Amino acid sequence: MDVRGYISDHADTFFDALEAWLSIPSISADPARHDDVRQSADWLVGKLREHGWPVAEVWETGDAADPGLPAVFACWPAEDPAAPVALVYGHHDVQPVEPLDEWDSPPFDPARRDGLLLARGASDDKGQVLFHPLGLSANLAASGAAAPPVTIKLLIEGEEESGSPHFAGLLRRERDRLSCDVVVVSDTTMWAADVPSLCVGMRGIAEAEVQLTGPERDLHSGSFGGAVPNPLHVLASLLAGLHDEAGRVTLPGFYDKVLPVTDAERELIARLPFDEADWLAQAGHSGAAAGESGYSTLERVWTRPTAEINGMWGGHTGPGGKTIIPAQAHAKLSFRLVAEQDPEDVIDALRSYIAAATPPGIDATVISHGNGVRPCFSPVAAPAVGAGMRAMSRAFGTETLLTREGGSGPEADLAEILGAPLVFVGVGLASDRMHAPNERVDMALLLKGAEAAAYLWDELAAIGGELTARR
Repeated sequence: MDVRGYISDHADTFFDALEAWLSIPSISADPARHDDVRQSADWLVGKLREHGWPVAEVWETGDAADPGLPAVFACWPAEDPAAPVALVYGHHDVQPVEPLDEWDSPPFDPARRDGLLLARGASDDKGQVLFHPLGLSANLAASGAAAPPVTIKLLIEGEEESGSPHFAGLLRRERDRLSCDVVVVSDTTMWAADVPSLCVGMRGIAEAEVQLTGPERDLHSGSFGGAVPNPLHVLASLLAGLHDEAGRVTLPGFYDKVLPVTDAERELIARLPFDEADWLAQAGHSGAAAGESGYSTLERVWTRPTAEINGMWGGHTGPGGKTIIPAQAHAKLSFRLVAEQDPEDVIDALRSYIAAATPPGIDATVISHGNGVRPCFSPVAAPAVGAGMRAMSRAFGTETLLTREGGSGPEADLAEILGAPLVFVGVGLASDRMHAPNERVDMALLLKGAEAAAYLWDELAAIGGELTARR
């Protein structure tokens, strides 16, 4: 039996199992649901063992002082010990479901409707995790082998939707058992159902708050206006100065580590069927595209770093007038980062910029929120990316294009701590309503994902020498 035939024959069993898993409300952000996150991990371990995986375990995270939520580890070794080792990353926790009244059906009571499966976690990320066991079973059935052509490991975490607070520690603690030649990430989207694509990068993020203090109290503008510095005036000037006339961020050294987008990737991005008018309509009916000069809209969203003002406040904002010089002014900022940038470097640059541009009479403080998330990137010419593109093209029967994503995740930690390249094989869609009410997944695409996964192991085995040469 070939891969596609096997998957078709086992589709009903696959979706029945997925619905059982989706019925577990594994919301990591809700302490009341932490037992459900544990139940979700136990369920996956049982299902993997049922599929014949020789090793399937629940891994605890954190420590006694700071306990975390459980991850799942599994391994199916190749017959050849010299074969490449692939680690599949995903997560089994899900987002909160509020507002409940916006769901068409209960979020943990999966419903099938017009080829879609509706439930929290259907696309992000339980559906995309579960197609891997089906894909491996299809690979083994088609080859008649007792073991896969490459060693396959799974690491499915339980805290991704809560910022992965213990994930880096888990990677370091279990580095030896997680050692691999390539990391396969299945927590991403394609361009469209009929336009298969491979993500090659995700932006990182850094966040900060700027606080400016002038006089020790609000002042009468008639008595003091024009004679002392106004914190809100200063804040407006500082924020306006974050960009130059070409839309470039002005922080010192901001672009020093930015990895330029290659001509090859720009050409592939340009081939995507992008309708800017439709995109603007989806962007809250924004009136125009804007950003750094010299780049297309998709290039700006995917390949260039940003500085964004998320909020600003100070002084009188209630009804009526109040003629004052306010004592304080505040702003919240975020920076989306691209390959090679580091969140800490960006916050340091912000502090330098604010310190240099703040006039006498104003005290400025920059407060960093968390450690940020580092960006990740896989070069278009990387052997693993090529293997992923070929696997996707075999499954979909058409050319696979390349995308990036603007979101952030723990992939940079995977690449750095495990010292392995990333390849993103995902079949979600932007229309899946991830993180929103009525999350859904295209059932046919999950089967295509299983098929691509089945082919991926053969493709990685075929370039084994290029992958294992790094050992």
